[in-house]
This record gives sequence, structure tokens and C-alpha cells, in this order.
Amino acid sequence: MEKEQNQNSDNNVSNKEEDVEVNQKIGSTDSEKIEVKNEEPKEKSPEEKILELEDKLARTFAEMENQRRRFEKEKDEAFEYGGFAFAKEALNLIDNLERSKQALESDKTLKNSEILKKTLEHFDIIYKDLISIFTKNNIKPIESLNKKLDPNFHQAMIEIEDNNKDAGTIVQEIQKGFTIKDRLLRPSLVGVSKKTLTEDKKGEENKDNS
Repeated sequence: MEKEQNQNSDNNVSNKEEDVEVNQKIGSTDSEKIEVKNEEPKEKSPEEKILELEDKLARTFAEMENQRRRFEKEKDEAFEYGGFAFAKEALNLIDNLERSKQALESDKTLKNSEILKKTLEHFDIIYKDLISIFTKNNIKPIESLNKKLDPNFHQAMIEIEDNNKDAGTIVQEIQKGFTIKDRLLRPSLVGVSKKTLTEDKKGEENKDNS
């Protein structure tokens, strides 16, 4: 019995010693973790700080330059095209003048009269003055008659049979178009020529024979 008790006591002592060792190990690992967590980031060297500042300055200057260029572009466009809407509205003066002239010319009671002749002369003077004012402000009429249709400046409204003109040639100007500097203010509304059916057939026959 005494031997068994001594063995048990020895076992208990050894177990306690093992527990102490385990606890010490756990404590050491925890302290190591705490030490790792409490590690401060490395302080940058003066050279690294200078390089970082230089990079930030370069980025700041680049952004300032981009903003300056955008501002200059917007300023130039505002100066050059600020009157775009006004110019477009002012074209109504020319349109109304043209309509009034056409109405007078088609009035049978005034036809061939001296009054009509003088009135139309005054209309022509006003029209030329308007065009001159527009031209001084870089608003210019688009040349259309007898030109080939250009979708950038002309808008075809009707087709007119004309065998004396190449197909797609402008033979009628319904409404005059204008540009302001290098921009289209409004397109010319035009009528373009087309070949008659008989002429088209002849052209096809000539191609086949050749």
C-alpha cells in the first residue's frame, strides 16, 4: 500500500511539473505573439521620404497642368463659339427676308410694277448688309448650287429629274446653310438631280455593251 501511495505521489509530482512546463511554453508563445503584434513598422529612410515627396509633387504639377489646359480650351471655345446660339437665331432674319421677297414676287397684283421693283431692290440691299455683318463675324454662307451633295454641309430634301446634270448635283437651294468658323451652324436644305428612268436604262445598256 505504501509503495502504491508513493508511486501515486510521484506521478502527481511529475504531472504537475509537466503542467508547469506546458504553461511556461504557452506563456512564452503568447508573449512572443504580443511581441510580434507590438512590432512597429520600419521608419522610412530620408532618401525614401524624398523620393515619395518628389513623386507627390510630380503628380500635383501634372494635375495642375491638365487643369490649366482644360481651362484654356474651355476659355477659347467660349470666346470663339459663345455666340453660336445667337448666330443661329439671327439666321431667322435672313429666312424671313427671303420668304417676304418670294411672297411679293408671287403677288400677281404687284407683278411688273415699279413699287415691287423698288421694294425688291431694298430687300437685296438689306440681305447683302446682313451677309456682310455675318461674314465679318466668321459666319459664312455655304455654297450649294451646282455642287456635289456633301452630307457634312447639305441636307437633300427632294430629288429633281435632270439629265443635264450628274446625279447627286445640287440644282435647287431651299434654305441657305451657314458655318461659323470651322463648325456647321446649320446645313443647306437642297434639291439634288437624278437621272430619268430612260437615261438610267441607256446607261445600263451602254455598260452591258462595253
